[in-house]
Amino acid sequence: MLIGLTGGIASGKSTVSNWLSEHGYPIIDADKIARDVVEPGMGAYEAIVGQFGREILFEDGTINRKKLGSIIFKDEKKRSELNQIVHPAVRREMLAQKDRYEAEGHETIIFDIPLLFESNLFHLVDRVMLVYVDKQTQLNRLLDRDQAGSEDAKARIASQLPLEDKKSRADYIIDNSGSLEETFQQLKNVIQHWSKEPF
Repeated sequence: MLIGLTGGIASGKSTVSNWLSEHGYPIIDADKIARDVVEPGMGAYEAIVGQFGREILFEDGTINRKKLGSIIFKDEKKRSELNQIVHPAVRREMLAQKDRYEAEGHETIIFDIPLLFESNLFHLVDRVMLVYVDKQTQLNRLLDRDQAGSEDAKARIASQLPLEDKKSRADYIIDNSGSLEETFQQLKNVIQHWSKEPF
């Protein structure tokens, strides 16, 4: 069973992912892979430098994400060019990790994909687990976490599909608006759905 774990900014997806990892479930972390595939020496790194030039690099040769981000943020064509380099590399590594975990005998594998909905990656997984919080809780938690201004926080939330809209396509919904104990109890209930053994 391949479970796609997703959520929204400040929804608490990392908390759920960490809990699953602590309970023995292998996690394929799309964000971590996206960072790893653009390290010096990797194919995607060479392609990015070839496309955007050496001015996007720090002195040590690593990619200056802020500089690259400022280029692609304002230019949809350049953003698309970057995605065409990074996304296939990320998908290849995710599938390679899946194959390794399956070879080790794991029956349930978690794909931690923050932008699963936005990138339409449903074909990679059998079930989708959405970590949900209501809109006000999401905003409050983001303000507390990043100490950014209200306008910045609202813009970052608006850059993703609303959590409310994601609910209809999720197989499991973990409502993380309450206490951690309530969240973990929901997780245990969901696990009983997909595993043969009672949790």
